Amino acid sequence: MEQKNIVATIYLKNGQAVCGTKDFTPMELDVIELARLYNDSGIDKIIVFDLSDDDEEHEKNIHTIKNINRNVEIKVCAGGNINRLEDIKKFVYAGCLQVILNGARQNSMDLAEEASRRFGKERVLVSVKNVDFIFKHRSEMNENFHELLVLNPKILDAIENITDIPYVVYFDDYDEAKVTEVLHRTNIRGVAGDFINAPSTDVMDLKSKLSSAGIKMDNFEPALKWEDLKKNPEGLVPVIVQDYRTDEVLMLAYMNEEAFCTTIHIGKMTYYSRSRQELWTKGLTSSHIQFVKSLTADCDYDTILAKVSQVGVACHTGSPTCFFNEIVKKEYMEKNPLKVLEDVYGIILDRRANPKEGSYTNYLFDKGIDKILKKVGEEATEIIIAAKNPDQEELKYEISDFLYHMMVLMAEKGVTWEEITQELSQR
Repeated sequence: MEQKNIVATIYLKNGQAVCGTKDFTPMELDVIELARLYNDSGIDKIIVFDLSDDDEEHEKNIHTIKNINRNVEIKVCAGGNINRLEDIKKFVYAGCLQVILNGARQNSMDLAEEASRRFGKERVLVSVKNVDFIFKHRSEMNENFHELLVLNPKILDAIENITDIPYVVYFDDYDEAKVTEVLHRTNIRGVAGDFINAPSTDVMDLKSKLSSAGIKMDNFEPALKWEDLKKNPEGLVPVIVQDYRTDEVLMLAYMNEEAFCTTIHIGKMTYYSRSRQELWTKGLTSSHIQFVKSLTADCDYDTILAKVSQVGVACHTGSPTCFFNEIVKKEYMEKNPLKVLEDVYGIILDRRANPKEGSYTNYLFDKGIDKILKKVGEEATEIIIAAKNPDQEELKYEISDFLYHMMVLMAEKGVTWEEITQELSQR
């Protein structure tokens, strides 16, 4: 059985998230906060609709979409204001895995043919409100589209009689029985709708209900049960909590069976308070929620390592982590590759913001982009020459030189390592 998706929709107007295609009331959360919430709360895919009226607003929305993709790990698809292949390219280069064409527009099939040749049909979707587009182009559909976004659930039977292309269906209102019935269909990949977009929606609870109805969902199905874990004398299991992005240790807490089961069910870290002798979901009152990314037992099954997406701070003192009271510390040389690159990049940024007399980095910034580009080109050539030499020490030196100058270029153009690694992860 194929897994079904819960799909959230973001409508963009002037770079802001608004309530709908005709309702431009701003959403209660900033667009990046909203995207992060969807990313952490169990949403499987985000569809972004660009509601721009002109090129200037279109560019502003493209910039916002880039920022969305920098902040989430789930799939992002985008559509709206697509008039030529260049517009599709902009969405793809903004980090979107798929682009949605509007089946109601006259040139959509021509654009789809161009886009599928250029990027592959797996990157191309089309939205439809009726069957006219599908019926007219039924012989071309499978060659050019990976998926449909059906904006009217009433036409599903008609669509399935014409094509077997999978689809996501948009519901105006939530009807549990109807949504469940539709998700049992073979060709459906997921559901979308305003009831999903609301920040207050408990996505993991929705997935649990659908799973109970026999629909395969991407929710937590634990490989270990509470009975498999070894408890301390109080019947509890300690939990070490780490930030899933940075691996920083955030806190230590404890779970009983109810906390363990609640955490898995709602996807938010829930603990047992030994002092208050009650269950508590982290962030319920402070809004500093910890969304679960993974739970792992240690070799003795007596401790859990939780990797989480931390909203706000972990510690009640206001510190990002509970571990800040230093006892002893020995200086050491950092060897983590990304940490080293980030540290050097940070120094370069600091030189740019706070020039230092005699600094080579400041010399490059003062000379400008042409000098920086010249040095990047020279260092790339030095790598090629060094690579012909059997001595790898020279090659390592030249690669390091190149990386430094490349980071100066990155700083000059405002490109971060996070953006580079995000781009690489999508390749």
